[in-house]
Amino acid sequence: MQTMNSNQVRQTFLDFFRAKQHEIVPSAPMVVKNDPTLMFTNAGMNQFKDIFLGNAPAKYHRVADTQKCLRVSGKHNDLEEVGHDTYHHTMFEMLGNWSFGDYFKKEAISWAWELLTEVYKLPKDRMYATYFEGSPEEGIAKDEEAYEIWKQFLPEDHIIPGNKKDNFWEMGDTGPCGPCSEIHFDLRDDAERAQIDGRQMVNAGHHLVIEIWNLVFMQFNRKANGQLEPLPAHHVDTGMGFERLCMVLQNKQSNYDTDVFQPTIQRIAQMAGKVYGEDPKDDIAMRVIADHLRAIAFSIADGQLPSNVKAGYVIRRILRRAVRYGYTYLGFNEPFICRLVAGLVEQMGGQFPELASQRVLIEKVIEEEEASFLRTLATGINLLENVIAKAKQEGKDTISGHEAFLLYDTYGFPIDLTELIASEQGMKVDNDAFAVELQQQKERSRHAAAIDTDDWVEVYPVEESRFVGYDTLETEVRISRYRRMKAKNKTFYQLVLDQTPFYGNSGGQVGDTGVLENGDEVIEVTDTQKENNLTVHLVDRLPSDLSAMFVAKVNVQARQNSANNHTATHLMHKALRKVLGTHVEQKGSLVCPQYLRFDFSHFQKMTLEQLREVEALVNADIRADFPLDEHRDYPIEEARKLGAMMLFGEKYGDHVRVIRYGDSIELCGGTHVPSTGRIGYFKIVSESAISAGVRRIEAVTGEGAEQFVRSLEDLLMDVKNQLNNPSVMQALKRLLDENAEMSKQVDEMNRERALMFKEKFLAGRVEEDGMLLIIRQADLQPDMVKNIAFLLRPDYPDLVLVIGSALGDKATLTVMLGENIVNQGVNASQVVREAAREINGGGGGQPFFATAGGKKPEGIENAMLKAVGLIRQARQGK
Repeated sequence: MQTMNSNQVRQTFLDFFRAKQHEIVPSAPMVVKNDPTLMFTNAGMNQFKDIFLGNAPAKYHRVADTQKCLRVSGKHNDLEEVGHDTYHHTMFEMLGNWSFGDYFKKEAISWAWELLTEVYKLPKDRMYATYFEGSPEEGIAKDEEAYEIWKQFLPEDHIIPGNKKDNFWEMGDTGPCGPCSEIHFDLRDDAERAQIDGRQMVNAGHHLVIEIWNLVFMQFNRKANGQLEPLPAHHVDTGMGFERLCMVLQNKQSNYDTDVFQPTIQRIAQMAGKVYGEDPKDDIAMRVIADHLRAIAFSIADGQLPSNVKAGYVIRRILRRAVRYGYTYLGFNEPFICRLVAGLVEQMGGQFPELASQRVLIEKVIEEEEASFLRTLATGINLLENVIAKAKQEGKDTISGHEAFLLYDTYGFPIDLTELIASEQGMKVDNDAFAVELQQQKERSRHAAAIDTDDWVEVYPVEESRFVGYDTLETEVRISRYRRMKAKNKTFYQLVLDQTPFYGNSGGQVGDTGVLENGDEVIEVTDTQKENNLTVHLVDRLPSDLSAMFVAKVNVQARQNSANNHTATHLMHKALRKVLGTHVEQKGSLVCPQYLRFDFSHFQKMTLEQLREVEALVNADIRADFPLDEHRDYPIEEARKLGAMMLFGEKYGDHVRVIRYGDSIELCGGTHVPSTGRIGYFKIVSESAISAGVRRIEAVTGEGAEQFVRSLEDLLMDVKNQLNNPSVMQALKRLLDENAEMSKQVDEMNRERALMFKEKFLAGRVEEDGMLLIIRQADLQPDMVKNIAFLLRPDYPDLVLVIGSALGDKATLTVMLGENIVNQGVNASQVVREAAREINGGGGGQPFFATAGGKKPEGIENAMLKAVGLIRQARQGK
């Protein structure tokens, strides 16, 4: 067996298939775009889906790659197993070789055997192969062909029949599918192998008898009614787990013991002051963090920032899981994952250069997300402590599933952390009720997102639907195919045309709308989308004659406005890089007829002067009326030489479309104006932060800019009318002066009032055991209470001031301590935090002054008494 480091393992695979005339292609981004069925690339075949579906021709008939994959959502969800076993991961690499209508089973199996046994030198007696045993109920025969090929390499007792679950691969409920042949490896020691034959352990869940490679033979198409039909061309789709292969070749018993993860794990152990391998709980935490680091860093590098929706929420959830393990088991109370990025870049940046180029952004985004969630954890712990205290008061020993789910769903507080904290206080969690609540939420989400889809019905066969919308907005078309869809009790239809002027939603630009006309019949196109490589038109009803010729007409004004905004994003991108620096890179965009939105990397708020400079540069380019210089099907290497902007997270082919206006050069498939002068005018509406290191600008152009300026003029006119003065600045100055004078008078009145209350409070003081006790319920505003407290403290070093206020449905508790009391070890912040449970609230502050708020005004008297009792105990050292 060869001993290789992980980089050598990967390169050996690619070199082997290069020698077998395979084109080595780069990994597609892990974040999927233009495919509504996927958020993330979860298998090596995703980037070739169009080829398998017949929506695009194969450029190369043999390819090989290593593909970044993420499995944390949908059918493939390994998240909860990650770190607890030896081989599950969120992000992983899939080594694959592919044939599109070229070679089939014989070559795929024989080359797999050659690579594993002759190149990697794996021992043959430890290898097992499975094949599809057939499915009589579906009328699918046993895969005799694969079985006979394997007999050339393995003894028959190492060739194992497998059922449909294990040995029949399907893309989804519909689409290309076929039998597969898995290759398993037995890593057990000789003694254990002698006791139990490895054949019995294949697909039996043993962590040392593992599948390392799956060879999929696509030869059928699954229709919506469940029936199978033969594919016109056979394909090979293979996937080998890179991390598992490294485990085998490095003779380890866990993926996490290989050099794929150990450098990161050792850095975590050093930071935490731990030793990996000593404590199982600590080890799980280190494995979770090492795994999740890769998933988070690669997702951000591919353009997906943590957020509260869709793919962004998945990334945020992974990051928070890592933070929580570090917080709970390793004692990390401050951001720490961001400090691991540099090591990951050093380790993997050679194969994946996007990591190195995006390092600063990755670190800053992770750091801010960590800091935010650590604050959330602190809030959740406070809320949970209140829940536990309430349960104990009611004589219960169990936290209800509803309360645990509320903490999980509303506050992002993990259920296992709830269980851990509860157990430390002798409490349990009603996990069954929590599971019911969680399942109900999943069902609600599933029903909300459920789409019932029919098979495509072919009307007019075409090899490839052509987009002609760069050159015309109106053309004759025929319907190539259609299908019915139903979602949220609404039925609609998707149409594919033989050619189309409609632009499908992609690259940040929304899809076109318009109509299909045939005589008096008009079918409204409500949206146009890109699904994989297919332009799909959404309509509410089908035309009466599907085979007729139609005139497709794009909504001209909406398209013009979108083109204005899209071209403006290019000009603004260039201007931002000139004003702020070349670190500025696009991180997302939305281009629609009404406005444009542009997200970009930058680490501080833009000044008014910078925003105005960007506006000025864009408007200067508009006035220059630069003509569109468009190059379609342009070699990507030539585009790089031109200096064209290329976005991380986008996968470009060998030929691209280049859009140039003056010295603005970008790769773009969107629609644009024939010259910049058509845009008219550009105006920035807002600039804000959307995450660490990423800013967002919203802007308008053309008619939208006119309307925006007009609305500002209307607002100014309204202000003049309200002030009853044509000189707005003069009137505002007068108002501000009057307000300042009134504020001074109010401050003086409040000071006099505070002095009055100070004397009243002092009149009720009690001296007790060296303390000057003032305990009062005074229903005053918090600012007034604070003023009174700070008036009293300087003169009374032994002061203990406890004031309770109940205004409406809110309660406030205030504790002020004199200098001598603080020096005796009493902490006002700790006191109010504990006492606030009586008012169903929380709070904090400084050792000498702290406040708490709650939603139980009737508990304020108990809270005050509890605060005094806690102060007495603290002084007595109890």
